[in-house]
Amino acid sequence: MAYYLGIDGGGSKTTCVVGDESSLLATVTAGGSNITRVGEAGARETLQQAIREACLAAKINPQQVLRACIGAAGAGRAEIASTVRKVVAEIVTGEIEVVGDMEIALAAAFGEGPGVIVIAGTGSIVFGRDAQGKVARAGGWGFAISDEGSAHWIGVRAVRAVLRSADEVGEDEAEHDLSWPAGRLFSELKTAWSLTSLPQLARAANATPDFAVLFPAVLAAAKAGDAVARQVIADASGELAQLAGIVLLRLFPAQHSSVVPTPAVPMAMAGGVFRHAAMIRELFYNEVRSANPDVVLNPEVVDPVHGALQMARKPG
Repeated sequence: MAYYLGIDGGGSKTTCVVGDESSLLATVTAGGSNITRVGEAGARETLQQAIREACLAAKINPQQVLRACIGAAGAGRAEIASTVRKVVAEIVTGEIEVVGDMEIALAAAFGEGPGVIVIAGTGSIVFGRDAQGKVARAGGWGFAISDEGSAHWIGVRAVRAVLRSADEVGEDEAEHDLSWPAGRLFSELKTAWSLTSLPQLARAANATPDFAVLFPAVLAAAKAGDAVARQVIADASGELAQLAGIVLLRLFPAQHSSVVPTPAVPMAMAGGVFRHAAMIRELFYNEVRSANPDVVLNPEVVDPVHGALQMARKPG
């Protein structure tokens, strides 16, 4: 019996699956394993923990894995791919392939066919492939300068919006009267970061914290009707739609012509931002469809790790 292993190594969560030729045998999740965010030591601990637990659940030894495919953010950089491969090879003796996280997401959504995958998790990126195999990407240049619409981006924008709104109403009023425009959002952010004041919020934000953990707080405030939080959510949806539009234009330019009839372009979503925020899915869908009526968007959020398992099952 041949066994295969697939990993989706994200910034906040790592998912590992084990399967045979046709069946899924085990699935486990662990913490983040993005080397850029957690370092090599942190990535080693998480990846090896996930592999051991998944193999244990599947009742096999990691050395029985014939092939493994790991989707990792930043794997387009040789040094990151090499480090991930080295870490996995310490316990998996079979063939190991390390690819970008967007590649396994594309495989999960469309197999080897054409389509565009929009990923919004801790980070974000849009990746696509046309019928001739040409690929294109947009975004995903890192949380400090890009990753528009991601959980990190949403957290940063929320803190910035709260502080700007507090400037407009006055710090004293903002601290003591939560009826101001960003009052509910301020309250949610304080709880998420265990803070009590605006100055503490500003100090925490400038200490390079994990902004992605603020995403549930922003979403809760938006659902409660906070106008500032809802604008942040709307802006995130718009950014993701713009990135999707860039890839669509590069790979499927005929879609923007009203003269030549063209086939529909399949599109799918992946990542925790889409999975946990129906509001963002709806706004994103409306914006994409408004600008690109020939796009067919899968309403289900795909799980990239299944693409990693598919790729592991194929001979290298």
